[in-house]
Amino acid sequence: MKKYLLALLFVLTLVLPLFAAEVKNIKPSQAGNRVLFEFDVAGEPKEEADVSITLTINGKTHTSDKLHLEGDFGKVKAGKGKKIYWNVLQDFPKGFNQEFDFEIVAGGKAFKDSVTGIEMVLVKGGCYRMGDTFGDGESDEKPVHEVCVDDFYMGKYEVTVGEFRKFVNDAGYKTEAEKEDGCYYYTGSKWEKDRSKNWRNPGFSQDDSHPVACVSWNDATAFTGWLVNKTGKSYRLPTEAEWEYAAKSGGKSEKYSGGNDIDSVAWYSSNSGSKTHSVGQKAANGLGIYDMSGNVWEWVNDWYDSGYYKNSPKDNPKGPSSGSDRVRRGGSWSGYARYVRASDRIGNTPVIRIDDLGLRLAGSR
Repeated sequence: MKKYLLALLFVLTLVLPLFAAEVKNIKPSQAGNRVLFEFDVAGEPKEEADVSITLTINGKTHTSDKLHLEGDFGKVKAGKGKKIYWNVLQDFPKGFNQEFDFEIVAGGKAFKDSVTGIEMVLVKGGCYRMGDTFGDGESDEKPVHEVCVDDFYMGKYEVTVGEFRKFVNDAGYKTEAEKEDGCYYYTGSKWEKDRSKNWRNPGFSQDDSHPVACVSWNDATAFTGWLVNKTGKSYRLPTEAEWEYAAKSGGKSEKYSGGNDIDSVAWYSSNSGSKTHSVGQKAANGLGIYDMSGNVWEWVNDWYDSGYYKNSPKDNPKGPSSGSDRVRRGGSWSGYARYVRASDRIGNTPVIRIDDLGLRLAGSR
């Protein structure tokens, strides 16, 4: 861990992640009443990365969109000599003398799907500690074990109502909620199934920018199968190991996806107003991916087994070979804080439809 003391009495702690595009050679210094971060963005020629800076002060996370910054953040081309200026006194007029952490990351190489417009981020593979590393989780999150995953792509956002609509209209698809007996919705005191509820009408107001909900695992895989046929690309649901690795910003020690400050990264029961919200409104995680904690639960490909972690292989685990329930991850607008933790896991039958359950697209490199 590297520390740096500025004349303004700020102590900075540096963490360097490794992604498809990588931030290197960071040099913090004082520039008048501002802090200057100089760095290089390593990547392929003309590659454009999502560069962001995060400060953690007294346990609270401050993201780029909440800070007074100038310079090379947001969309930045790979190259040397990049600079970000932080106007400290605009955020802390009285100054301060305490230790805090900073992190500058470059999100992975991204592309936009030509059919749906879904944005995909390249997640550079690696090894990490999967499971309840904070010690406050459920028994099925234990034991914590080392897992390694190869490079893969992950959707920058949850699949939206508008993106799902393109599939339905093109394929003439009817979801299981529409064909059968509807979708579970929360009345305010309990969960009930209503035949009139489905992805078009989950029981609260939504528009095309909201994450789609009321989709079963079978509906989710029908969507990915349609997209494979339309594009020839290897789209799919993520494995559970890939999902948690991406949620933890590339396997870092994060309670929620993007850090430990839940309200900055997640829509959940205490702040959602009992409904979904447009994707990408909360802070992104370190990979530039949004809403992996909260908004809607996300189906993954694996069968669920509460004891699977005891026997999980180390390299690219894909879950049990069979089962009765599939895994969902990430928590939702209706869930308490403990359910939006990055390590929390739940299993449900593949046909269940709930007004807080959707999906996120993944793909093989």
